[in-house]
Amino acid sequence: DGLQVFVPDFIKETVEQISFEARESEFIDQKSGVSTRMTITAMEQIVSAAERRTLLTNVDKTTVRISDLYFAVPALTGKLELVYEGEQEGAIKVAKVIIGKAINTVFKKHFPDPQKKGGDTESAYTQIIGWFAENNEIGLADNLDESEYRKRLEEVSGLRDLVEQSIGVTGSETFAWMDFVLEALHQNSMLSKDDLDDARNFKDMVGSMLNSFGPEDDDAESYDL
Repeated sequence: DGLQVFVPDFIKETVEQISFEARESEFIDQKSGVSTRMTITAMEQIVSAAERRTLLTNVDKTTVRISDLYFAVPALTGKLELVYEGEQEGAIKVAKVIIGKAINTVFKKHFPDPQKKGGDTESAYTQIIGWFAENNEIGLADNLDESEYRKRLEEVSGLRDLVEQSIGVTGSETFAWMDFVLEALHQNSMLSKDDLDDARNFKDMVGSMLNSFGPEDDDAESYDL
């Protein structure tokens, strides 16, 4: 059909890691095993999501994005047997947790661990987190066209620099990595993410926590304590 979908190596690595995370998950019935077919089905779903975007945006090629990874959720829910605690959490939530853990594991192989305090590790993300702290946010719809996708990622101060210094990639893969970093920073509780049906919205973690208290809490200032 002429459609071209480029799958970066780190996406393949993440898909492989999903099966490892599933094998270690407390929510998965390990006696039933984790089928190797799950990884194949997951990759098929991811590529299909990318192909769908090419059709919707009227282009003939695209690079797999992080949003495409979450289209693998049905592949997981259809292949994994849950223990009781997993059933209580819900199959979709468990699948998303496993994908998130896989993203974080791969991220820490290529970038400084955000959980380590001090030194170069902490400063690596200062500019990016600072940009969000200034009340900036970024919305990435699943089927955003390539030029708008790149434009929005470029707006995040320090994001491209971090990728280029850590990975040394060029072209469309650079933006896939930039997207990957945002998702990973959310997995490390450094950014807040609104997970909508067809989009992800990243914003400042602290600001989101303060806003979650609601307007009624603002009245506390009016009391003389």
